[in-house]
Order: sequence, then structure tokens, then C-alpha cells
Amino acid sequence: MTSQPETMSTTRSTVLRTSTHDFCTALISPPPPADLLSTYFTSNPQITEHGPSWSTTRLPFLHKTFDGTDGCVEYFTLLSDTLEMCLPADAFPERAGFVVDAEAEAGKGMVSVVGKGRFTSKKTGKAWDEQFIYRFSGFDAAGKIGWWEIWADPLSAWEAVGE
Repeated sequence: MTSQPETMSTTRSTVLRTSTHDFCTALISPPPPADLLSTYFTSNPQITEHGPSWSTTRLPFLHKTFDGTDGCVEYFTLLSDTLEMCLPADAFPERAGFVVDAEAEAGKGMVSVVGKGRFTSKKTGKAWDEQFIYRFSGFDAAGKIGWWEIWADPLSAWEAVGE
């Protein structure tokens, strides 16, 4: 017989895995940022794309945590003003490929996944393929995402965007 805490953890894992998988799938053909945020994120979301502080002159969406809905819309705007992101249908693994720790962050949970895509500088037209890591945390009780962290390839982006 399964104990109550194990059942709750399994259910929580399923909720977190499903919500993050659905969000990532939505990125393949994304709706407007405000719709993405209202559908998949808590009312006070955060987005951080990690990168070196010196890179922000060319890549203003890096090395900063964007807070709240307006701040997160700003992240998407800065990103889309700088780069075109093209994610293939298989950019993310099936649900089982999303790594879930339902007990992390005092039971709020954490999910990690590796994705892939092609990025193109809107300024120069230079493009590159890369893999990136997403980590989601700060989930609410319904499984909405509180914090989305991104680790990508800032050097390729820096080079592609040029001076």
C-alpha cells in the first residue's frame, strides 16, 4: 500500500511535470507574452536568463531577474527585439524527460529540462544551434510557475549580435 506522503508527492510531481511540459510546448509556437504569463505563471512571476554582466550591452535580457508580469513581458520584448528563436517540434523531451523534485523548496517543487533550438540575431542575421537548460521553481498550489531560469550560450549570442 502506498503511504499518503508518497501519493501526494507523486501527484505533485505529475502536476509540476505537466505544467512545465505544457509551457515549454507552448514556446514552440508562442502566444503573446502576456497570455503565456497568465496561463502558466503565478501572479508575481520571475524570469532570469543567466549570463555574464558584461554581455548586457548587446544582450539586455541577460544577467537580470525580471519581476512581475510587466517585468517578464519586458524580458520577452528585449529577447525578441534581439534574437529570433526557432524551436523545432522536438525541442523538448516527452514529459518523462522533465526532471522533477516535488519536495524541493519546502514542497513547492523544482523542475529541470534540456531543450534545443536555433537562434538568429535580428541585427546581423547570424544564426546558431544550441542546447539550453530551463529550471522552474516557486510553483503555487495549482502548479503555476513562479520562477523560470534559463542557462543558454551567451557567447554565441554575443558573437552573432556583433557590435
